[in-house]
Amino acid sequence: MSEVESSKFKVPGSKSKFEERDSYDLPIVDGELIEVSDDKKIEINQKFELSTASKQPRTNDKEQTTNQQAAIRNYLLLPFIFLTVALLGGLRLGASDFLFLKPALVCLIFASLLLILFFRANLIKLDGWFSEQFSTLKNIANAAVLFSLFAASTQVFNSLLPESGLPFWIVGFCFFWTLWNNLFAEFDTKKLLKSLGSLFGLAFIVKYLLLANLTAPANESWWQGILQNPTQEAFTLLLDLPRFSAATGYIQFFTLVFYLIGLFLLPPILSKERNRN
Repeated sequence: MSEVESSKFKVPGSKSKFEERDSYDLPIVDGELIEVSDDKKIEINQKFELSTASKQPRTNDKEQTTNQQAAIRNYLLLPFIFLTVALLGGLRLGASDFLFLKPALVCLIFASLLLILFFRANLIKLDGWFSEQFSTLKNIANAAVLFSLFAASTQVFNSLLPESGLPFWIVGFCFFWTLWNNLFAEFDTKKLLKSLGSLFGLAFIVKYLLLANLTAPANESWWQGILQNPTQEAFTLLLDLPRFSAATGYIQFFTLVFYLIGLFLLPPILSKERNRN
C-alpha cells in the first residue's frame, strides 16, 4: 500500500513517520520576549552609522583642500596679479630714468564703465561677492579684491592711451564709443572677454607699434633727430608724442597679458561659504 493510500486510513491521534521525524529535529526555544529601550536602539543605530561612514571615502578632506585652493587663488593670487598690473601700467622708461605716470581722469571713467560691463555680462555677480549672510571680514576681503581689479583696469587704460596730443583724444574716443555701445548690447562672458582682448590688442598695436615708429628715439636730442630723420622729428613735434625707450612696449605687453589672465581666473561668485553664526 502506498503512503498516499495509507494516509486515508490514518487513525486520529496517531502521527506519521515524517511528522515524528520533524518533531524530533525542531529545536525547542524557551524564553520570554524582552522589549528593547529607545536608548539601546539609538546606540545600535549610531554604531551602524559609524561602521558605514568608515567605509565611505572621506570627501570632507577633498572639499577642505578645494576650499583652500580657491581661497589662495581668490585672496592671494588675484590681488597680486591686479596690483602688479596697477604698478606696471603707469611705468615708462626714458633714456636713462624710470617714470611713473599717473592715470588721467578719463581712465577712471573708462574703468568704471568696464566694471559695469563685468556686472552686466555676469563676469562678476554682485550677490556672490557681497551679502548680509557673509561675515564682515569676508565682505571686506571681497571689496579689496574688487578694488584691486578697478585699479588694474584704470592702469590698463593708462597704459594703452597715448600720453598727450591728438592721438590721446582719438584713441580715447574709440574706447569711450566701444564701451558705451557695449553697455546696451546683450552678450555673455566669453564674448565680453573676446571683445576686450581685441580692443586692447588693437590699442596696443596703435600705440606701441604704429605711433612708436613715428616717434624719435628717446636718446636723441631734437637737433640730432632733424639731422638724422627729420620725418620722425616732425611727427613727434606735431602730434606731441613723448619720447620713451623701446623697452616700455615690452613692459606694457606683459602688463596687458597679466590683466587678461587675471580676468580669466576671476570667478563670478567669490564666496560660496555662508556665515553659520
